[in-house]
Amino acid sequence: MKSDIVKKGIERAPHRSLLRAVGCSSGDWDKPFIGVINSFSEVVPGHIHLQTIARAVKEGIRSGGGVPFEVNTIIVCDGIAMNHPGMKYSLPSRELIADSVEILAEAHAFDGLVFIPNCDKVVPGMLMAAARLNLPCVFVSGGPMMAGKLFKNNQPRLVDVSSIFQAVGETIAGNMSEAELEELEEVACPGCGSCSGMFTANTMNCLTEALGMALPGNGTIPAVQARRIQLAYEAGQQVMGVLAKNIRPEDVITADSIYNAFAVDMALGGSTNSVLHLTAIAHEAGVDYPLSWLNEISDSIPHICKLSPASDYHIEDLDLAGGVPAIMQEISQLLRLGANTVLGKPLGEVIKGSTVKNNEVIRPLLQAYSATGGISILFGNLAPEGSVVKSAAVAPEMLVHQGPARVFDSEEAATTAIMNKGINFGEVIVIRYEGPRGGPGMREMLTPTSLLSGMGMDKEVALITDGRFSGATRGAAIGHVSPEAAERGPIAAITDGDIITIDIPNRKLELGLKQGEIEQRLNSLPPFEPKINAGYLKRYSDKVTSASTGAVFAD
Repeated sequence: MKSDIVKKGIERAPHRSLLRAVGCSSGDWDKPFIGVINSFSEVVPGHIHLQTIARAVKEGIRSGGGVPFEVNTIIVCDGIAMNHPGMKYSLPSRELIADSVEILAEAHAFDGLVFIPNCDKVVPGMLMAAARLNLPCVFVSGGPMMAGKLFKNNQPRLVDVSSIFQAVGETIAGNMSEAELEELEEVACPGCGSCSGMFTANTMNCLTEALGMALPGNGTIPAVQARRIQLAYEAGQQVMGVLAKNIRPEDVITADSIYNAFAVDMALGGSTNSVLHLTAIAHEAGVDYPLSWLNEISDSIPHICKLSPASDYHIEDLDLAGGVPAIMQEISQLLRLGANTVLGKPLGEVIKGSTVKNNEVIRPLLQAYSATGGISILFGNLAPEGSVVKSAAVAPEMLVHQGPARVFDSEEAATTAIMNKGINFGEVIVIRYEGPRGGPGMREMLTPTSLLSGMGMDKEVALITDGRFSGATRGAAIGHVSPEAAERGPIAAITDGDIITIDIPNRKLELGLKQGEIEQRLNSLPPFEPKINAGYLKRYSDKVTSASTGAVFAD
């Protein structure tokens, strides 16, 4: 066992003494040491209950003959970090999480790992670490939050955190009172769990099932249900089986499983952040997966499930409808069913017998919302390396849009203009210098898109950025425009009034200028001046690569 280097031999007597200090006994030296990588935090709703999950995991490990050691990573709540400088740290935390897991696992010579993530950057950060370390492991998340309920005229309305962001816009527009906003605020997030729609956290937890790295139910069993604790116990037991069979992430995270994850993402209409994260995971696993391949997947995978923010359904409804296994069974003829899983059997066997229990939540293939997937990659002279849009959440009338640019060099400037009602119908808002390097940190921009939606402008105004969007974003919001402005991408050449054409069905994003004009404007720009010149964000800005390659660190 790998852990023998800290517990076997005369020269390891000091190590054993320290291990006895944390509760080990002489009977533990012949047992596998399993790291339980927790991301518990008292400031994040999705993580406040993870000590309970970890206890169940550890009991499962002990029942299987292992010795569990719970250790922790950091976590950022994207909702709390939204629309202020704190959001610059969200995406960069992904790299720190991956690095910290590597440090914890290697320094303490764990034989296997159980990962307990839940929210946005922790899931991909831990998956990146799993691929890098290549130790036997299993994932079990903390589970989704239940939707909130707001009663009006004796009728319940299901709400979530995206409802609040949108309500701010409604209040500014005069369509909601501040008292009504406060009433909504009090019920939208009713307790622990990752925010209840098909936002980034839940998207990634669902896709961890499709990757084969988690047990069925990982993405959808609600945080507050006993089944979540049972799943955690089973994950603890399962890691012992994974260790015994020597199943490694390199056996599971392959080109086929990455394909399956993207396919399920298309069927679900998941968060656009999944594109950023899955490409980063593929990079760590040594799998080449260029953005252009995603449109090929989208062309073949129908969009069969719409959850908030694209509908009034939530993750709890998907769970009752059969969860991710039912989604995969419905599109099984389009998946690579031979892909391996941590269950020690191929994906096809894992989902065998799964059935759809609600044809409204998970539609049959022949009644799909659209014949193509819920995410599209747009290319063109404005995004030579690509850009990403959650096409499932775009109103039909905005799938093709042409309008004059309204340019802002920061999210704050754009948000101020929107709140002051300074945006005109038909415009294309451009928010730049918010990319991985330019931000730095590639902030999510749920606030401006939610304001537009709440003010009734999401069907009249488009938004493009070299930053990114929350999974809760809806409307013609196109992010990850690459190359970013800080790297002198074409987005840096746009001036107010330039005509921008968005054609989502044909995957085009075009600036109405000739290539020579774009190059001339870019050549006349002054050198990029970093916004931050100290601390982690400075180091991050110096090392991070393009969003088109997952915003990973340069090798």
